[in-house]
Amino acid sequence: MYQVYILFSKQNNRYYIGQTADLPARLERHNSGLVPSTRPYLPWDLLLNIPKPNRSEAVILERKLKNLNSEDLKKFIEKYTPSKA
Repeated sequence: MYQVYILFSKQNNRYYIGQTADLPARLERHNSGLVPSTRPYLPWDLLLNIPKPNRSEAVILERKLKNLNSEDLKKFIEKYTPSKA
């Protein structure tokens, strides 16, 4: 099982989209500063993760999300974030 995830840096108002088979370990790498592309924007909060059955499906969704503008990405996040009832 793979996860497509969306991170958000409150301090820098930036999103990061990725995919992984081990989400907890990947989040730890991002927030420990071990990922060069995300290091300048620490800390990161997990906004959304979407499970996919295999890596190829995860990569397809990751690419689609990375091609959205920020307004459309926000709409996607709102639509797929579970409500806290």
